[in-house]
Amino acid sequence: MSETAFVLVVDDEEAHAEAIAEGLKRAGHACRVVHNGADALASIQQRPPDVVVTDYKLGGEISGTDVLAETKRVSPETEVILITAYGNEDLARDVLRPSSAARAFDYIRKPIDLDELRTVVDRAARQAISSRETRAIRKQAEKAYDFEGIVGTSAVMARVIDRIKRIADSKLTVLVTGESGTGKELVAAAIHRNSPRKNKPMRVINCAGLNENLLESELFGHVKGSFTGAIVDRKGLFEAADGGTLFLDEVGDMPLAMQAKLLRALENGEITPVGSNDVRHVDVRVVAATKRELAEMVARGEFRDDLFYRLKQVMIRLPALRERREDIPILVEHFIGEANARHGKHVRGITPEALRRLSNQHWQGNVRELRSTIDSMVVLATGDVLDVDDLPDHVRGSTDIVLAGGLSTAGLSMSDMEKLHIANTLRLTGGNREKAAKILGIGARTLYRKLKEYDLS
Repeated sequence: MSETAFVLVVDDEEAHAEAIAEGLKRAGHACRVVHNGADALASIQQRPPDVVVTDYKLGGEISGTDVLAETKRVSPETEVILITAYGNEDLARDVLRPSSAARAFDYIRKPIDLDELRTVVDRAARQAISSRETRAIRKQAEKAYDFEGIVGTSAVMARVIDRIKRIADSKLTVLVTGESGTGKELVAAAIHRNSPRKNKPMRVINCAGLNENLLESELFGHVKGSFTGAIVDRKGLFEAADGGTLFLDEVGDMPLAMQAKLLRALENGEITPVGSNDVRHVDVRVVAATKRELAEMVARGEFRDDLFYRLKQVMIRLPALRERREDIPILVEHFIGEANARHGKHVRGITPEALRRLSNQHWQGNVRELRSTIDSMVVLATGDVLDVDDLPDHVRGSTDIVLAGGLSTAGLSMSDMEKLHIANTLRLTGGNREKAAKILGIGARTLYRKLKEYDLS
């Protein structure tokens, strides 16, 4: 799907202006038409367009170059295309020079070839939207946070950080939930480093794939001779983390028999090594994590309810990356910096188009997958700015629809407003028509009819 841009057409010949607007609407753009420079300046002030197409000579005191200058003053990202009569090419070329105070994007000579005009407007729209996105990224970077490696700008992650800060000083057990790759261990480490236990050990164990006997030995230790291969006494992770923090990853995969032993350790601070009768006391703060729905497992009898309630004294849910897409630009920038340092590279950044494609991916593997992708892109990049050609094949070839950026709808007709709203909602849902129809509050058949009507399919 091509960019849907808002184009302001300025021409004192009404029939000529309407013909231009009609040709651009057929190309998928939303247009507003004015017939003099004063109305053009008022429209630009009211709502800066993506592209201005203006006659070089307008009736009245305000010329096309005046419209160009005011457009660039009010909205530097807006691109301006001049229409010139035969013999005015030299004047038009003057405002294309890099040294020009207000530089035009291009000019087209009368009589206008609509195909040529549509091509130039499409290029100008891409440039304008790209410039706007670049500015938005810069503004986003100004308000970005980086707390213990948790990077972003989204409100949902800001609330996660606030929760971490509030509970770090306590002894409460914390249950962190979220899909794989969302950063659950990062949260556990942030809790530890901001607690009074920060100078004591933090130990980590993944409960998935460990049978009961091995997990019990790992957590509580064993004594010499307690099983084949136990040639010496060995401390478990609870003792190794005494005074500090123990992170139990994928606690939902813990065998039921082990859950009772873990509950005793949490309730009384008592552990018994495998093969021993001696009870040992430890002071350990536990942070557990899971990608599973423990409440549903409790209902099915697959997880102890008493352990579940003991673990979730505080719950922190980490959203999937697709639920906080506004963080992706900042994360990409952060991961480029990490990859540069790790691999001795000097990549300066990423193009808006490449970033938009990354931002619109589903990211089943969440932040972990994004980080791995950027790492690979930086290593394989041939230039100092990552571009579409540097994207992995499955991202580069994506047909997902992406956001064109938030725009005011002031000055648009109702049909143009509807068209832009439908296009942006489709982009928001990654092209999912069922979700778009639900958000728009219309039936699927109605949406399909409007997609055909507005040539958005």
